[in-house]
Order: sequence, then structure tokens, then C-alpha cells
Amino acid sequence: MTDVVERTPAQRHLYPRTVRFADVDSQGHVNNVRFLDYLEDARFGMFHIDPHNAGDEPFKGLVVTRHEIDYRRPLGFRAEPVSVETWVTEIRPVRFTLAYEIRDDDAVYVTATSVLAAYDVERAAPRRLSESELAYLKRFSA
Repeated sequence: MTDVVERTPAQRHLYPRTVRFADVDSQGHVNNVRFLDYLEDARFGMFHIDPHNAGDEPFKGLVVTRHEIDYRRPLGFRAEPVSVETWVTEIRPVRFTLAYEIRDDDAVYVTATSVLAAYDVERAAPRRLSESELAYLKRFSA
């Protein structure tokens, strides 16, 4: 038996993200560094806001250990939000990998991945993902 779960296609978590004026640089598009804020906002929604709103325990003690991001096309200032779509591509006992697309109906602006590790803040050390955390992650891993 393996500790790795890898499946596709996955159910995606959808997070609408408004493009703020402060996100746009002097070239008229969202600055590359700001896209990491979009990913962070989507993760916060996925692991804290949505579980809380559903009456579940939000995740506690997650740290990002890696980001990889590909900029596909410029995203300019606009009134309508973009969607940050997030899904789980790999689950291990202590860490998991997320994939993202920042997109609208017409284009994909960014693709990215993040590796997150479960972390015990009190011990300042990695920890194993709980059964409830694993079950939640598997909802986003087909």
C-alpha cells in the first residue's frame, strides 16, 4: 500500500478574486508578484473560510514549502473578478500539492503549483495531516 494519492481530473475549489488597482503595475497589467497574493487568498478561502462557513474545523498549521508559477498572458485592471481555481494533485502523509489556474471564461492568465506541509506551531515541527484534513483534501482530488 502506498501513502501517495494521485488522481485526475479533480473537483476544483473556485475563488473569485477582484483585480485591485494596487495590483496593476506601470505596464498596465497585474504585477507578477501580486499573483502570489491571488494564490494565497484562494488558499485562505479553501482551507479557512469555506470550512468555517460549513461548520467544519479550518486547517491549522500549514506552511508553503514551494511555489512554481507560469505567466500565460497579461491580466489588466478590470471590473469583473477572475477565478482562482485550485485542486489537489498529490497527497502524502505530511504534505500535499495544489495546482491552480487564474482564469476567466476566455483565458488562462496563470498556472501554478504549491507544495504545503502540515506544521505543528507549538512544537515548531512538521506533523502528519489529520484524518479530517486528508478527507477534505481528497474532495479536491479526483
